[in-house]
Amino acid sequence: MVDDSNWKEELLANTSSKFEEKLLTEGAKSVNQGYLLNNLYIKWARLRGIKIERPVSNEGKLQSSYLDFEKRNNTNKK
Repeated sequence: MVDDSNWKEELLANTSSKFEEKLLTEGAKSVNQGYLLNNLYIKWARLRGIKIERPVSNEGKLQSSYLDFEKRNNTNKK
């Protein structure tokens, strides 16, 4: 497990953008700023050589098409 408790301070020392500095010190105030803060975390992890495990996406399991949905609903209405 990686100790990422002070990642903001480490990245703050390596950034030159005023907006990034403000985001790292004050935190996110909106959803979009949250996305940007997440991107900064990923940037920090990349700089440290940390591989972030992504969750496995759902590749068609337990999914149906809209046509299947319509067929089921139309048969139930009759």
